[in-house]
Amino acid sequence: MDNHDLRKAGLKVTLPRVKILQQLEASEERHMSAEDIYKALMEAGEDVGLATVYRVLTQFEQAGIVMRHNFEGGSAVFELADEGHHDHMVCLETGQVVEFLDPEIEKRQKLIADEHGFELMDHSLVLYVKPKKK
Repeated sequence: MDNHDLRKAGLKVTLPRVKILQQLEASEERHMSAEDIYKALMEAGEDVGLATVYRVLTQFEQAGIVMRHNFEGGSAVFELADEGHHDHMVCLETGQVVEFLDPEIEKRQKLIADEHGFELMDHSLVLYVKPKKK
C-alpha cells in the first residue's frame, strides 16, 4: 500500500497515517494492537500519540485498509486487509495468533449453510488453543 491507496480509500495523506501504514506493513507480527503500533513508532523516534494511533486505525478500518479482530482475553488487534481470507488460532497462554486456511473446513462451512437453506457470505473462525502438555 502507498499514498495512492490512502487517497483511493478517501483519506488525506498525512504523516501519522503514512507512518502507521508503514509500521503495519513492515512488522513481522501481522496482528498488532494499537499499543504495539504506538510502542514501535516511539522506538523508531516517531512523534505519533496513542490517541492518534487509535483514531487512524478506526479510519483505516472504516476504509477497508485494516481488519479489526477482538479475540477473547485480549485487546483488539489489527491486520492489513490485503491478505485474503484466512482463519485464526489464538493461544490462551501466550496470546500468539496463528493464521491458517483449511480447504476442508471452508467446504464444510458452505455445505452446512446450504443444508440449512442459506448461502454463506462471510465467516470468522477462531480456535482458542493452548500448548499440549508433554
